[in-house]
Amino acid sequence: MRLDGDGLIDRTRRLAFTFDGRKHLGFEGDTLASALIGAGVKVVARSFKYHRPRGIFTAGSEEPNALVTLGRGPGQEPNARATTVELQEGLAAYGQNAWPSVEFDLMAVNDLLSPFLGAGFYYKTFMWPKAFWEKLYEPVIRQAAGLGALSREASTERWERAFAHCDVLVIGAGPAGLMAAWTAAEAGADVILAEEDTRLGGRLNAEVEEVDGQAGSAWAEAMQARLRTMENVRVMTRTAVVGAYDQGTFGALERLEPGRALKGCFWRIVAKRAVLAAGAIERPVAFSNNDRPGVIMAGALRAYINRWRVCPGNRVAVFANSDAGHQTVRDLLAAGVHVSALIDARADAACDLDVPFYAGGQVCDSGGRKALESVSFLHRDRIETVQADVLAMSGGWNPSVHLSCHMGARPVWDEGLAAFVPREGAVPGMRYAGAAMGMFSTRECLESGAAAGKAVVDDLGLNGAEVPVPKAEDGVYQIKPLWHVPGKGRAWLDFQNDVTVKDVTLAAQENFTSVEHMKRYTTQGMAPDQGKNSNVAALAVLADATGRGIAETGTTTFRPPYVPVPIAAMGAGAQGKGFSPERFTTSHDASIGRGAPMIEAGLWYRPSYFPKAGETHWRQSCDREVRMVRDHVGICDVSTLGKIDVQGPDAAAFLDFLYTNMMSALKVGRVRYGLMLREDGHVMDDGTCARLGERHFLVTTTTAAAGQVMRHMEFAHQVLRPDLDVRFASVTEQWAQFAVAGPMSRALLEDVLKQDLANGDWPFMACGDVRTKGVTARLFRISFSGELAYEIAVPARHGAALFDQLVAKAEAMEGGPYGMEALNVMRIEKGFITHAEIHGRTTAFDIGMQGMMSDRKDFIGKAMAARPGLMDEDRAQFVALKPVGTVKELIAGAHLFAPGAEVVSENDEGYITSVAFSPMLGHVIGLGFLERGRARIGEHVRMVEHLKGSATLCEVVAPGGFDPEGGRMRG
Repeated sequence: MRLDGDGLIDRTRRLAFTFDGRKHLGFEGDTLASALIGAGVKVVARSFKYHRPRGIFTAGSEEPNALVTLGRGPGQEPNARATTVELQEGLAAYGQNAWPSVEFDLMAVNDLLSPFLGAGFYYKTFMWPKAFWEKLYEPVIRQAAGLGALSREASTERWERAFAHCDVLVIGAGPAGLMAAWTAAEAGADVILAEEDTRLGGRLNAEVEEVDGQAGSAWAEAMQARLRTMENVRVMTRTAVVGAYDQGTFGALERLEPGRALKGCFWRIVAKRAVLAAGAIERPVAFSNNDRPGVIMAGALRAYINRWRVCPGNRVAVFANSDAGHQTVRDLLAAGVHVSALIDARADAACDLDVPFYAGGQVCDSGGRKALESVSFLHRDRIETVQADVLAMSGGWNPSVHLSCHMGARPVWDEGLAAFVPREGAVPGMRYAGAAMGMFSTRECLESGAAAGKAVVDDLGLNGAEVPVPKAEDGVYQIKPLWHVPGKGRAWLDFQNDVTVKDVTLAAQENFTSVEHMKRYTTQGMAPDQGKNSNVAALAVLADATGRGIAETGTTTFRPPYVPVPIAAMGAGAQGKGFSPERFTTSHDASIGRGAPMIEAGLWYRPSYFPKAGETHWRQSCDREVRMVRDHVGICDVSTLGKIDVQGPDAAAFLDFLYTNMMSALKVGRVRYGLMLREDGHVMDDGTCARLGERHFLVTTTTAAAGQVMRHMEFAHQVLRPDLDVRFASVTEQWAQFAVAGPMSRALLEDVLKQDLANGDWPFMACGDVRTKGVTARLFRISFSGELAYEIAVPARHGAALFDQLVAKAEAMEGGPYGMEALNVMRIEKGFITHAEIHGRTTAFDIGMQGMMSDRKDFIGKAMAARPGLMDEDRAQFVALKPVGTVKELIAGAHLFAPGAEVVSENDEGYITSVAFSPMLGHVIGLGFLERGRARIGEHVRMVEHLKGSATLCEVVAPGGFDPEGGRMRG
């Protein structure tokens, strides 16, 4: 099916490929679609619901039919559009949604059942009997869902993510986009020109017309060469801009040329201004059996003839409601292809071409089985038939408005164009040019592109001379709106999802008259092509069925991405450790060397415990480490705690706004425990705040909430208190920090620091700079163990050396390192909270810290936390529990009931959050929440855990049973 001439392919370079296991040949520059047409392949896919045979329908990313699977194994890529797949040597493509093949698909039996499978049949069919849903209906539906499939093997293909910034982003490199980019670049703007095709030029590569006295494709090549020599221009081919987002941010998918180790890159482009020059999409006309292989869009046929020099048949009929039909016939005749008929829906149309011409005609049916054989059309009240194996049709053009709608705006209906056009101001900073705004002649596209480029540089305050607009074809776009030709057979709107005119009419009859409801009832526009070909025609049919105008009917919501984006591209690098990153402390290697099992804590890996010879169970190691800290001294790496450096004239006022308690009253060299609330009044995080200078503070957070607190602070500063002069930065990774805890901790640090740390100089909750071996460090006298304790921080590069030194000195004092298990036991013994207790549903009142909510200042969450419901004495309150019955087991997550009460949800009085065995107290301790808990100290409750079949009688006790007065940590 190859035509004479080269077009824009290289016939000296043959490329072998396979489709469904059959070998074919194509050429350098072919797409898979053009190569399949050249090889005479008619059926390339099957429709989703009825498994009807489908042929190649378009030449671009709007293709609804020719979705194929590329390759096999780990790199298998389903739902690739054959029209955008670049041909390469050895390419293996396969049909999908068919068994055993697209040529012979046994699932085509569904087409015989079509009377029973109309729109909405699943809503009506799968409701009864109810018991069938889980056992029959759902498994069958899930088995049938989807088109292509992944291999389920781990892919070895690589994608990248990248960021770019520019003054002007031009989306689309047809004549309008080229002129916009050139105009902006000549004014000195930094320009990114993004084009989803492999070459610039847009429709100029598909049409026979001249620009500036030369072929349109040649002019586009010259423009590309000019732009690539400009240092302030980045030309990005194979790059589809897929979404428009806030603050001038755009998502773009770049696919690299075949044969590269890297598949492509997902870009986040931030542009001060943008020009949408994405062109337009030709729309079909719905008539009976308009989905047969061989029915193709007229503009796509011209592209295959002129650019790739292939034609899908020998006898072509053309059906249009505008001059596009005449243009197609001219190109067919010039290529030596027989034209069976030119059918123009406009009754007043005239034709000067030597072909059978039918003015006022409308195609009403097609004949053939797996491929088109004939076309029937209504002309002067008669049905006539012509033999044709190709029907090129055009129902007009829809400007590509999609990106202009991604921020919620709806397009505007233009009666003259019979199409929607972008709404001005829909995306801040975006201008429109060319066919994307309804200008369909090349001359109009060039002029509007230059005007849009000039407008954006004027917005940016740049002064540039106007660039000359080259001479090109000009003409008036004349169209007779035609959406549907009545007939007996099924007239298809959404080719991929098998949605017909009858389906949309049925939706209206059943009162699904909103476009959004119709879309979901019929699945119109819900396929991977997102209804690019079918949406407007479906809206017109709905408008007619409901007696409304198209403008009144409106459009569905256009959402990103504009074209399908592989998840692997958006999540580039998120495989293995990229998906589940591992963050190691500076003491990680030393901990591993001591045999410590590592556990995940937030995003970090921390040692669970440090086993010694003869210990066969983690509890043995944990109990020993707890006693070691209580009796001697222990070292624990606490570097994972979030650390946020806060500085500025208003730093104290800002922290007052964040914390429930006063931080502005904190003296330099002192530390204060603080509580942060969310705006809804619930506790978000707790931690410490150290004042290192008059305008300098260091905030610590829990390990798990470090990122959350940083985001909270950014929001508070940017949105709630932008008036405050304050700056802050996360310094978690910059400092390695170690807890030194136990009655011998002071002696150990005095030896390391060579200075006196007596209470008079370093009281409880003091902080300041110290030096060790010439390195400036920070020392905080704080305790999470309830013992005399300090935390010492050094720049991260010195962390490993300091840890080794601290552990060596501790071991000389019968101490050593301790891990997360011992740390947790000691904090439970002391009744200290973590995110097990402040889990997002608790308030300061619930944890007994309502006294920390200052009445002298405002803070985030203050008003909401004071609501009566959040201060109710009947609320579940923080308590501790110990077993007093025969069973001595407590289980985190278990629920609490009054002794003797029936174990049902109505009698639930609370729950347990944390549990540990206390080697110091000699029994299990639990922390949790109990209704009116603080008033029930000394009462008994019953813990019940159904999953493990456990029930324990417990006594309610006050948290902090070990050293309740706190004398040990105050030293």
